[in-house]
Amino acid sequence: MKPGMRMVGVVAAAFAAGAVLGPVVAPPVMSAFAQEAGNRAETYRLLNLFGDVFERVRAEYVEPVNDREVIEAAINGMLQGLDPHSSYMNARSFRDMQVQTRGEFGGLGIEVSQEGGYVKVISPIDDTPAARAGVKPGDLITHLNGESVQGLSLQEAVEKMRGERGSAIKLTIRRPGAESPIELSLTRDVIRPQVARFRMEGNDIGYVRLSSFNEQTETALRRAVSTLRTQAGGNLKGLILDLRNNPGGLLDQAVQVSDDFLEQGEIVSTRARRADDAQRWNAKPGDITEGLRVVVLVNGGSASASEIVAGALQDHRRGIVLGTKSFGKGSVQTVMPIPGNGAIRLTTARYYTPSGRSIQALGISPDVEVLAAREEGNAPLRDREADLRRALRNDNGTQEAAPLPPLNLPAGVLDKVSRMPPEGAASFDPTKPETDFQLQQAAALLRAWAAAEPQRRAAR
Repeated sequence: MKPGMRMVGVVAAAFAAGAVLGPVVAPPVMSAFAQEAGNRAETYRLLNLFGDVFERVRAEYVEPVNDREVIEAAINGMLQGLDPHSSYMNARSFRDMQVQTRGEFGGLGIEVSQEGGYVKVISPIDDTPAARAGVKPGDLITHLNGESVQGLSLQEAVEKMRGERGSAIKLTIRRPGAESPIELSLTRDVIRPQVARFRMEGNDIGYVRLSSFNEQTETALRRAVSTLRTQAGGNLKGLILDLRNNPGGLLDQAVQVSDDFLEQGEIVSTRARRADDAQRWNAKPGDITEGLRVVVLVNGGSASASEIVAGALQDHRRGIVLGTKSFGKGSVQTVMPIPGNGAIRLTTARYYTPSGRSIQALGISPDVEVLAAREEGNAPLRDREADLRRALRNDNGTQEAAPLPPLNLPAGVLDKVSRMPPEGAASFDPTKPETDFQLQQAAALLRAWAAAEPQRRAAR
């Protein structure tokens, strides 16, 4: 909003207050200017307070302090006090972030958040030191090389976990259900996550897993779908898009991946503080699968960009969302470089699915709920966005969303899908797809759908 327009709004508000509440001492315009001047004076007093505290720390803290470190810590504290996803990145962290979004970085391969002063694992990245060592979603990292992470910011903890390839680090982990802490020794590596893994399930179902959304994701998806179509030789009955434990990433990649499946219509929209900053992205003609039936797998580790894709395909009924409720991160962060001093990551908007839903702190509810294991039905829900300190509220109450259209699956298709594994089912082993119950149920749904489709056409 332009300054002039903002000024008109303030004056109008002051006039309305005078008219409704009764006589005012000053004319409305003068009252507005006085209020603005008073606010500015209060801001200056608070900035002086910061300066006073900073000088006390420099002069009287028990040990000498580094001015830059103290000020950067203060900036980070200010941003982290807003919501869980805003933060300050110094020059080194900013460079690391840029490398990571390009699809390559050095470290352990863990997506993390912070909880109760500890580092909480959202998801290990496939084929990284963390994944190979057995780090699991929900693990709390309490110590790094024997030193407590209490008192460290999330960014500081992440920096300690990163390092040169071949260097070692010891993690102490507190895992739900484990009686004692778990000690893991990991060797850092150059992390080049393969963002799209794919294979045929049998000879008729294509499977693509996207592990994150970086600059390589959409290109990798196109390559995967093209290869699967060639391998299937015209026998492809459907595609499983696996977004489980995908923590998200770049918004533009989420838009492009969604567009790959849609011929038209809205993909996602964002609403910022100012109405004129709202944005909307629409699909362009062209479906890389040429209309293949699609099932999207999600779980509590599917966040952010993953939820944009799942929400777009669900709202347009382009795919069936199967699994468990997603993480619920419905906000957009903008990275704003500060020349010579790194960058800030600031939450600048909420995003909405094509039907107008905000999934902030709610998540994407699957069309077909399928649990990964029997015990998941009785276990407490894994932490999601709503459990994070200072998480943004959901504003669905102020924006009416359109109801989702019905699934319109052929009769009997959903009868082929079970909500949970049978008793005595084998535990999940990442190297054995047949133990992945959610995946197998997705494949069963697609095969039943394909078998019933000709009958439905013949009945018309």
